[in-house]
Amino acid sequence: MWTTAKAPSLDDFEAMAHDVFGKLPQEFRTLCEGVIIRVDDFPTDEVMDELQAQTEFDLLGLFQGVGLPQQSSQDIAPMPNMIWLYRRPILDYWADHDDTLGEIVRHVLIHEIGHHFGLSDADMEEIEAQGEG
Repeated sequence: MWTTAKAPSLDDFEAMAHDVFGKLPQEFRTLCEGVIIRVDDFPTDEVMDELQAQTEFDLLGLFQGVGLPQQSSQDIAPMPNMIWLYRRPILDYWADHDDTLGEIVRHVLIHEIGHHFGLSDADMEEIEAQGEG
């Protein structure tokens, strides 16, 4: 099996992320209406500089946008909120841990969305405990 196994492509990874997202609790997904999930191999140089990341493997994911508490009806055509998952750093993390790839993607999604919506770590742990699988 391992002689023919390959790491998931960007498209495969994005499909996995959408599948994982679809299995999150409904109330959590409702908070995310309109959020776009994207996958890239690594964060951009601009993101690395902005977040003062030391290496391109430091970031597993990123939320970009305006959080619900900060949104205003007076905002003019805001850019869509996006969650970026970084495939290569996630694969690297996976190689060094016992979690499944799906569990890691789920964790990163919950944390990127959760921090954006002002959820505490305890809130996110509770969400992660719901509907695991």
